[in-house]
Amino acid sequence: MPSTSEQLSPTRVKITVEIPFTELKPHLDKAYKEIASQVNIPGFRKGKVPASVIDQRFGRGVVLQEAINEALPKAYQEAVADAGIFPLGQPEVDVTKLEDNEVVEFTAEVDIRPEFDLPDFSTLEATVDAPEVTDDAVEERIGVLRQRFATTTEVDRAAADGDVLTIDLAASQDGKQLDESTAEGVTYKIGEGVGMLDGLDDAVTGLKAGESKTFTSKLVGGEFRGQDAEITVTVGKVSEQELPEVDDEFAQMISEFDTVEEMKLDLRKAVENQVQNEQLADARDKVLEAALEKTDFELPQALLTTELETRRKQIEQQLAQGGMSVETYLEQAEDEDAQTVEEFWKTIDERSEQAVRAQMLLDKYADDNALEVSQQELTELIFRKAQENNHSPQDEINHMMEHNHMADWMQEIRRGKALASICAAATVVDSDGNAVDMKLQIVNTADAEAEANSSESVDSAIANESVDQDAVEIAAEEDN
Repeated sequence: MPSTSEQLSPTRVKITVEIPFTELKPHLDKAYKEIASQVNIPGFRKGKVPASVIDQRFGRGVVLQEAINEALPKAYQEAVADAGIFPLGQPEVDVTKLEDNEVVEFTAEVDIRPEFDLPDFSTLEATVDAPEVTDDAVEERIGVLRQRFATTTEVDRAAADGDVLTIDLAASQDGKQLDESTAEGVTYKIGEGVGMLDGLDDAVTGLKAGESKTFTSKLVGGEFRGQDAEITVTVGKVSEQELPEVDDEFAQMISEFDTVEEMKLDLRKAVENQVQNEQLADARDKVLEAALEKTDFELPQALLTTELETRRKQIEQQLAQGGMSVETYLEQAEDEDAQTVEEFWKTIDERSEQAVRAQMLLDKYADDNALEVSQQELTELIFRKAQENNHSPQDEINHMMEHNHMADWMQEIRRGKALASICAAATVVDSDGNAVDMKLQIVNTADAEAEANSSESVDSAIANESVDQDAVEIAAEEDN
């Protein structure tokens, strides 16, 4: 099909396409056939209504419109390929000429990825912190494991530090009870009140089962978050927690190892892997940032506006789910640099724009180097997403097929491969001057954490999972 393209701006193109009626005819025949099968006209059997009768009853224009709608997507894709452009988003299509039995012409305006040159990635440099594995980090993991396998025994005495309580909470303001700030049967350990009410530890310490105490504290959630309220806490049960001894028996209970020494060596290895993964992730971010600093191109304004609006809505929804506004978040967030709402959104917009630029850079690298996605890589991504979302791999496959995520997921893999190649070409050193090998496989930090906290490895979990491998293969073939 004849087509031409006109560059409207560095980020927008207008494509003009002609569809000769010889190529439109199969779509016209299909449209007539479908209409004939759907209508009842006296004197004609269903599905056998002649085209001339359909034109008379419904109008030739209706059939032409249906045929054009059927033919247009393929014609547009062919024109895009001929023009050698990379569309971003859906085109604005307009039928500009319709000469029956001769030709149909349409135009399509669409945002495109701008043309730009990639930098010499071998000139990129980045410095990251030197990895540090401390005994405290290993002991912290052991502490988590001891907590997980601790036993609790109900006791008839006053609550003390380290006890596990079952409590009821009721809040009120000026004598009026706040129903949404009422909770029953809450399990609470004295001394570990992260995210709980200030003063709760002091209030429950010394209380026996059945006893109550009222204190004033700021609410941490809901409509009245951040406001003072009178909190009444009632202890329902006091239990004493006993942590297991760190001995060979403990090592055998929680892992595949026979001795504490073997278990600790394995935990240290897991910590080392996590530290290394964090260092590599930091290095990737800094290499990509350095690459963007050496790359200059204009972003399609409509695409950028949509991205910024989407990101803002996501953040507002996340805050709302936690009963917070941006203002309350800024009041309570200790690691947030922004001091005002305006500064906060400005930072978010800058990060969102940087993310769009990063995606375009990686996509161009992937296209220029013809990076492909293998069956194995797609399968590995599905397993990884299943583990992250606590789903079965088959559920993740079903989700992918149902929501048409295949193209996005494959693009995610291509971007990952592009970034890995860029990092491998860059020079990265740690703060001690040691070279960081960016060719190492970057393991997901969550995987390292899981290995440290479970005696069942990820590999064995995958091996025991039943997955419809054919579904993965069919999906990949359809996308290709």
